[in-house]
Amino acid sequence: MAHEQASQEYFRFCPGEERIKISDAVCKGRRRVSFHRCKSCPFNDDLKEKPPAPVPENVRQLIEDEGRSVEEVFKAYDIRGVYPDPLSVELAWRIGHGSAQFLRSTLTGYDRSDAETNRIVIGRDMRASSPALHEALLEGARCSGTEVIDIGMVDTPQVYFAINYLGTCGGIQVTASHNPEQYNGFKINGQRGRPIDMDTGLKEIKQIAQHMAKHETGVYAPMSELDLTKPYRAFVRGFLLQPRPMKVVVDASNGMAGKWLPIVFDNVDGLEFVGLNMEHEGTFAHAPNPLVESNVEQTCEAVSAHGADFGVCFDGDADRCVFVDEEGDIIRSDLMTAMLARRFLQSYPGAVVVYDLRSSRVVPEEIARLGGQPRRERVGHAFMKKALSENDGCFGGELSGHFYFRDNWYCDSGMLALVHVLNLITEEGKTLKELAAPLKRYALSGERNFVNEEKDVTIDALAKEYGDAEIDYLDGLTVQYHHWWFNVRKSNTEPLLRLNLEADTQDLLDEKLMELSSRLGEPVTG
Repeated sequence: MAHEQASQEYFRFCPGEERIKISDAVCKGRRRVSFHRCKSCPFNDDLKEKPPAPVPENVRQLIEDEGRSVEEVFKAYDIRGVYPDPLSVELAWRIGHGSAQFLRSTLTGYDRSDAETNRIVIGRDMRASSPALHEALLEGARCSGTEVIDIGMVDTPQVYFAINYLGTCGGIQVTASHNPEQYNGFKINGQRGRPIDMDTGLKEIKQIAQHMAKHETGVYAPMSELDLTKPYRAFVRGFLLQPRPMKVVVDASNGMAGKWLPIVFDNVDGLEFVGLNMEHEGTFAHAPNPLVESNVEQTCEAVSAHGADFGVCFDGDADRCVFVDEEGDIIRSDLMTAMLARRFLQSYPGAVVVYDLRSSRVVPEEIARLGGQPRRERVGHAFMKKALSENDGCFGGELSGHFYFRDNWYCDSGMLALVHVLNLITEEGKTLKELAAPLKRYALSGERNFVNEEKDVTIDALAKEYGDAEIDYLDGLTVQYHHWWFNVRKSNTEPLLRLNLEADTQDLLDEKLMELSSRLGEPVTG
């Protein structure tokens, strides 16, 4: 069998295209059809056993530098990095070109010839660097011959909506989600909002971006601008019941909820919002990450000060949120998953509800009690969406504040999470504190991080030490005893181990936390 040339082995190039490396097969194919650049090419004579002409030093250095930038920004589930280095405008063009190529390549059957399906949607968030990256991304996609629909400054769930509403082959949101303001990035999704990660396409997009420089392609596909405000607002509002009179504190974290919450929830009778950090100009009063308790303090204080019924704190692109009860206490998102599961299992009796494996045991217990099928899944939106879709589940929730809905094409949405919490309080006639109280029957550690340079060695040692327990490796190491359990996961990007621990009592939790902490490394504080 002939050796299949790996992309990292590409060394040939056409005269005048020295920044774009090609494979031997592409080179020979061009020669067979008398490609116009072949006459002056040093590779043109197959009969000569000559080594390839050396790539000029400046071009070689450029390719290596660009390759390093690509390596830095491509993550397991999305693309993210500091702007403008390593995430530059030039790199955004290449990513736009590669993403459009890949998304169209996934089409099958009739969709391959359907002009409307062969389009992609592109939106952006409010970060200062987003307009420049957005423009470069648009141009790169168009230079691949792909028609683009620009939907402007939107929350990430609106990109999922647009892909399905317009029937495109995919879409891209320019956002760095919950990261600080110097960061930016891209969330890429395929047909029906299917997430594109390293296992489902990011690897291919990365290879295209890595072996291409921005250049004149000779094509420039059409682009249109489309305002989806009316259909998007109607879609979200279509799930909202007439709420009982309520006052709600909303911290937009200076992100996309600051723009879209007033639009979506305008003129709802009986509903009063107290807005915090609604300005969305690319700077943050606090980091746009509601998983960090200190970032939710302002919401907690405002709920108490205004006598609100509850509060909600969104992340930067408004695809997730964290809720606060009427006394200003944060409600863990796994408990919110258990609470909300009741509503969806009423509509879809016996359906699957997906939860991430860091969640309290109370979540599967409640789902089963309500007649549903609890499905435990790996951490991460790509795994949650896939599990929900494949099992035709009705709802899913993660400890991170992502909530997924069957009626939202199995995608997550902060706006829909707020809608369903409003509906829950209206239907149940109880406060969030009252609804959460019976679910707080276990003691939990919350996620603890430990610096550890030998993560695999430590996990192997834990598996041996607790070998008498029920053990699985669905995501990291999970060890389960009758009265307590823990999960240890490796960070993908840092020398960290992440611990989640739960026990029947606080005393047992404290004992096991001390026991495990001594084995995991140096605790990360703050």
